[in-house]
Amino acid sequence: MVSLKDIAVKCKVSVATVSKALNDHNDVGAATKELIRKAAREMGYFPNSSARALKTNRTYNIGVLFVDEAQSGLTHDYFAHVLDSFKKTVEAGGYDITFINSTHTKHMSYLEHSHYRGVDGVVIACVDFYDPQVMELIHSDLPVVTIDHVFDYRIAVLSDNIQGMHDLVEYVYSKGHRKIAYIAGDDTSVTKNRLGSFYRSLEKKGVEVPDEYVRQASYRHPDMAYEHTKELLKLPERPTCILYSDDYSAIGGINAINDAGLSIPGDISIAGYDGSYISQIISPRLTTIKQDTESIGRVAAEKLIHLIENPKTTLIQRMLINGTLIEGDSVADIN
Repeated sequence: MVSLKDIAVKCKVSVATVSKALNDHNDVGAATKELIRKAAREMGYFPNSSARALKTNRTYNIGVLFVDEAQSGLTHDYFAHVLDSFKKTVEAGGYDITFINSTHTKHMSYLEHSHYRGVDGVVIACVDFYDPQVMELIHSDLPVVTIDHVFDYRIAVLSDNIQGMHDLVEYVYSKGHRKIAYIAGDDTSVTKNRLGSFYRSLEKKGVEVPDEYVRQASYRHPDMAYEHTKELLKLPERPTCILYSDDYSAIGGINAINDAGLSIPGDISIAGYDGSYISQIISPRLTTIKQDTESIGRVAAEKLIHLIENPKTTLIQRMLINGTLIEGDSVADIN
């Protein structure tokens, strides 16, 4: 095994200088750092994680709590991209990740499993945030950052769902639509924010929304979206535009509209949410809000690492990440 002393001999510097260079200390010049790092790579040196943990009192391991009842997991476009960005950022910061889920916690709580794995902190996403085990973790002393849910005294990174829905409604309204329906997702804080923004944005325009125009479904559930779309199409005054909780569910709506012998956007307009890859390769291209998954994952990672390494100076913040409207071809101009 290659040691710091071996590298020091090769580079003709002290062991202390090697240690400082590999730990990026400021009192070692850039040229010397590069010389030492190059030698370390060539000699196959790997830092001893146990020794680093003893020295810093950290394991450089971050827990990811990611459990959803629908079991869509990492096949979910939105969360898959968020967690991919999170993973890249923490790894660039010298950390590894460990998933914490129900499979691993049959005999211990999420908090106990976090302690068992020795994680320095946990990011929480796509879970039942009101699960007692989640609440136990939230109220613990462990550094925690949540994604798309807000708790007091915890850092939260959120897609700006209120602004996103507002932008989507504004766009549809600008195209002349006044009969706008919404097939929403599960009863979560994300859905509540989007639904509240939907009603408020239309209220400001003087547009009333009939109760039958708003329907509760589930995220990423095209079959449910299909059935709700069929019911909307049967209304005496059917909507001219239907908004869906996500792009994947919108596919169910497209199938229902096609099965009814109607065209998009000729007979009825639709829009989704998320800005997933599939939304832009189907025909017609879907009008949607593209969530900035790269920024959400990156900011969550940066905030958690800062909280772990600088607990006394870290501010408890709610970080809102803006999305972008993709116009697509699925909303007709009926002005």
